[in-house]
Amino acid sequence: MLVSLGLYPLAEKIYRILLLRKDLDVESMARELSTTSDQVRSALDHLAELALLLPSWESPGSFRPVSPQVGLQILLQQRQAELARQQNQIAEAESAIAAIVSEYSDSHQDGQRPGADWLLGMDAIQARIERLSAEAVFEVASMMPGGAQDPRLIEAAKCLDRQVRDRGVDIRTIGLDSIRNDGLTLAYAEWLVESGAQVRTVPALPIRMLIYDRRIAVLPMDASNTQAGAVQVSDSGTVVAVLALFDQIWNVATPIGSQPSKDEAGLLPQERQLLRLLAEGMTDEAAGHQLGLSQRTVRRMMAAIMERLGARSRFEAGLRAARQGWI
Repeated sequence: MLVSLGLYPLAEKIYRILLLRKDLDVESMARELSTTSDQVRSALDHLAELALLLPSWESPGSFRPVSPQVGLQILLQQRQAELARQQNQIAEAESAIAAIVSEYSDSHQDGQRPGADWLLGMDAIQARIERLSAEAVFEVASMMPGGAQDPRLIEAAKCLDRQVRDRGVDIRTIGLDSIRNDGLTLAYAEWLVESGAQVRTVPALPIRMLIYDRRIAVLPMDASNTQAGAVQVSDSGTVVAVLALFDQIWNVATPIGSQPSKDEAGLLPQERQLLRLLAEGMTDEAAGHQLGLSQRTVRRMMAAIMERLGARSRFEAGLRAARQGWI
C-alpha cells in the first residue's frame, strides 16, 4: 500500500510489526513472516534509510520505530514535493515541445529546417511508422492520447507490435487513464503487456509521439489534428527534448495491472487533472477531449466531486476545492 512512498511490501510489514511489538528479534520476525533473516535485515536497513527506524536512546546499538504520524507524514510530504517538481518539469518540457513543433511548422513552407522530414496524409505517416518499426533496434516508445482507440488502428498496431517484440525490441507506451474504461483498448494494452511490452497511463497527455531507438521522433504537425500530417525529426536537440518529456511522464504514470492511487485528499489523478482543466476555464467538452472522456462522464465526475465538497454549484465547488488545496 505504501510502495508509492518508497516503502516496499516486506519493509512495510516489518514496520507495522515493530510499531506494535518491541520484543521481536531478526530471527523471530523472519519466522513470523516466512522469510529469511537476510531479507529481514535488508528491510530493516531500508526502513533506516527512510528514517522510519532511529537509534534507540534506551538500548544503545538497537533501533526504535518512528511513529507513523511523524515518519509516514514526512515521506508523504517528500513524495508530494517530488511530484510537484516532476509536474513543473513536465510543464516546462511541454512548453519546449510546443515551441519546437511550432518552429517546425513555421519553417515548413520554405524548407529551411534541417533534420526534418515532412509526412503529409495518413498513408504516408503509416508507411513511415511501418518502416521505422521494422528498423528499430532496441526500443520503441510512444505516447497515445485520445482515450479509446479505433478498432482498425488497434489491429494495425498489433501487427507492428508483434513484429517488433518478435525481434526482442522493447516497447514502452503511455496512454490515458480513460483507456481503462474501454474494453477493447484495455484488452489491447493488456495484450501488449503479455507480449513483454510496458504500458502505463496518466490522466492527460500533451501530444502524440513515437520515438525510435531514442534518436528519431515522429510528431504531429498540429497537436489538435493528427491527420494534418507529421514530421520525422532526428536532430539531437529536438530528440533530447522529446525524450525528456516522455521520461518525465513515464516516471509518474501508473502501470497497466495496477490501479491509479488516490492522493492525500482522496482524489484520483484523473479527478485532480479534471479540476485543474476546469479551473483553467476549459469547457466540459474540451476537458473531456484532453482526458479521453465523454461530456457525460465529465459531468458525472464533477457531480461526485461537488457532493464530496458539499457544494451546490460549480463556482462554489471551485472555491472550496481551492480552499482545501485541491487546485
